[in-house]
Amino acid sequence: MATTSPDNLGKVFKAYDVRGLVGEQLDEELARATGAAYVEVLGVDAMVIGYDMRPSSPSLAGAFADGATAAGADVTMIGLASTDQLYFASGHLDLPGAMFTASHNPAAYNGIKLCRRLAQPVGMESGLAEIRDRVAAGGPPAAGGRTGSITSHDVLQAYAAHLLALAPVAGRRLKVVVDAGNGMAGHTAPAVFGRLADQVEMVPLYFELDGTFPNHEANPIEPDNLVDLQKAVLAERADIGLAFDGDADRCFLVDERGELVSPSTLTALIAARELAKEPGSTVIHNLITSRAVPEIVTELGGKPVRTRVGHSFIKATMAETGAIFGGEHSGHFYFRDFWRADSGMLAALHALAALAESDRPLSALLADYARYPLSGEINSTVADQDAVLADLEATYGGQDGVTVDKLDGLSVTHADWAFNVRASNTEPLLRLNVEGKDEETMARMRDEVLATIRSDR
Repeated sequence: MATTSPDNLGKVFKAYDVRGLVGEQLDEELARATGAAYVEVLGVDAMVIGYDMRPSSPSLAGAFADGATAAGADVTMIGLASTDQLYFASGHLDLPGAMFTASHNPAAYNGIKLCRRLAQPVGMESGLAEIRDRVAAGGPPAAGGRTGSITSHDVLQAYAAHLLALAPVAGRRLKVVVDAGNGMAGHTAPAVFGRLADQVEMVPLYFELDGTFPNHEANPIEPDNLVDLQKAVLAERADIGLAFDGDADRCFLVDERGELVSPSTLTALIAARELAKEPGSTVIHNLITSRAVPEIVTELGGKPVRTRVGHSFIKATMAETGAIFGGEHSGHFYFRDFWRADSGMLAALHALAALAESDRPLSALLADYARYPLSGEINSTVADQDAVLADLEATYGGQDGVTVDKLDGLSVTHADWAFNVRASNTEPLLRLNVEGKDEETMARMRDEVLATIRSDR
């Protein structure tokens, strides 16, 4: 089956990007056709392209560039890049862009993240469906057009300087362990922290760029992938640990005790810092973020706005409201002054800046922002997702003091606890997140809701 067949395109063109098994679902033919379709559908005359450390990324990016230039666009190649470095290039150069990465997925996968100029997202509802359909239609680019050129431009140092201008780190000297997971933080962290040599002692972990991920998956949302970082923080007596995913657009923290820090806690910390700069601003949070986030934003005089999970929803809502910052419980953090794009490195710098300005250890600093125990995301394979959601709504919807909404999946809220259950976009999974007023309440509700979700097994 050709990778450009409608059947395959229906599998690899997803809600926010293109992603699939290299060779079987995504190859140079599909990349070339997507490059041409991207230029034609969006009317692009120039663009920027970056790629991650996966073995297939340079050739796929090159094929995409060939398709784009054949359709008449000039291409600027920035080479090896994190996804947020590509977003920087899009904003800095005022160009639309394409990033070749499969983020945290295993080595056999690759993908394409597309954006318009100034890092505006391209998703299924904002051009990706039309690009897919143009690829499916086949045929060469429209006749009579010019052939574009390909040039190279290194933006790494400009990227590092821009981030540090947004979140300067000053105060006490810090010891920081950084786990790049053999992903693109091994490329960007030396450039960023190299400018902080007098402020930060960096201990690198798995900085070798290796798209086969020989040490652990580059997916820090899974606790098993943070064990090495936790051990290193304790062994080095470090002040903080940072973990990045494969394309380094997400960041997770470990405190000085080796304990994992909830992304909701980091969201609240960054929100407080941004509100201190611009009091009264709007802060976006998705619906699985801890209720501590909107509480803290409100207490600080800000305006919390709740949105669905997913970067296209976050970025669109930020644009509509003029929000200064947005955070997701998955470890994505969005900044108005970074073209509303997400940057794991910028989130990390905010954490370091807050810690350097404080005389307290990270665990004590963050205690102000971590109010409720959280379950973390728990996935369950479910044959009939709609039936389970209906069962949960029937079970909890009529209880006293309970509110239910369906902004994204099913959210059930009580004064003492809350949970959200959402269906995966790509797998037969239901994703559960629970929080409670204390650990006992959270654990009781977690087990109770899970029992209902898994009762059909």
